[in-house]
Amino acid sequence: MQLFDVRTARILVTISAFIAAGAFLYGIRHAIVLFLFAIFFAYLLAPLVGRVQHSCLARGSRALAIAETYVCLGLVFGGLTIVFGPRLARDTRRLAESLPYLLENVATGNIAWQLGSRHGWSHDTQVRIQHFIAAHQQELLNWAAQAGRRIAEFLANALWLIVIPILAIFFLREGERFAEAAVHALERGKQRRLLRDILGELDRMLSRFIFTQLMLGGFSLVAYGLVLTLLHFPYSLVLALAGGIMEFIPVVGPLVAAVVIFGVGLLTAFPHLWVVALFLAGWRVSLDYFISPRVMGGGLEMHPLMVIAAVLIGAELGGIIGVYLAIPIAATIRILGSSWKAYSAADEVGKTRLTEVVTPPPPRRAIR
Repeated sequence: MQLFDVRTARILVTISAFIAAGAFLYGIRHAIVLFLFAIFFAYLLAPLVGRVQHSCLARGSRALAIAETYVCLGLVFGGLTIVFGPRLARDTRRLAESLPYLLENVATGNIAWQLGSRHGWSHDTQVRIQHFIAAHQQELLNWAAQAGRRIAEFLANALWLIVIPILAIFFLREGERFAEAAVHALERGKQRRLLRDILGELDRMLSRFIFTQLMLGGFSLVAYGLVLTLLHFPYSLVLALAGGIMEFIPVVGPLVAAVVIFGVGLLTAFPHLWVVALFLAGWRVSLDYFISPRVMGGGLEMHPLMVIAAVLIGAELGGIIGVYLAIPIAATIRILGSSWKAYSAADEVGKTRLTEVVTPPPPRRAIR
């Protein structure tokens, strides 16, 4: 009886290698996410850097174009901070100061009496709502605590806002060289062609995805800001900024932004809350069915069910960051699968043609 099976040993070594690689990637997941966001930021600035590079300002210098782009973005950001910064800081401070009081009103059920007196609810309705809130007080407190932890976790990574633009400089300057080095590292010509096709598809997908998210976030920021300001909605500027930022988180972000805006209006007993609800619903329909398809163009070629599944899996594995990265990762997997399928089909066709050429035709019989 053979005590050492070579095949079994190879299988165990392969499984152990995959487990070790997975554990290593999980251990450095924060660094991987940091580099992914740096790549996204580089894709965001790549078209602008290309335009500046081919203009008379940079005279064909890539490094000078990157530097001038960063300076222009700094000036624009500084100007926006000077114009909107004081009001944004004031709204943020007021919201932070009043939030504990608003949550206390919800936890105690006093919000039912405030809303009832403003909207003319009956006494029995106010009592039923107060009893309902009191019965679910612990669930509401747990939800608020969980939301606070998520926000604190997100704000704890604020250092990324400094590191990501710095790392993006290297990808903007050396990105094409990195791609060519990866392609030339392969020996066979077919493998090089496969990798070059995959990189080209990934480049187009990421460019389309980043551009779409930027445009949708900008449209949402302007729409929320204009409508909420015209309605004299409380904390309008900070809520508009939050709504524009949340648009970068696919599927979940817009829903959370709408719930937060409606919830603030409910807690503050805003008199025209039905107008806000109609605006949120109308804007969502307009953005999803009219604006987004035209901005997205061809789209990411992903089924809506696949998008929803990717977002749910990303939220379960990585929280807010996982939700944002879910769609590009799922699109990358789709590109890898389709490219490998096309490569395998072409390889089979090539082998069939080679067999037909090498195999000699059967000899013909002489005609008597």
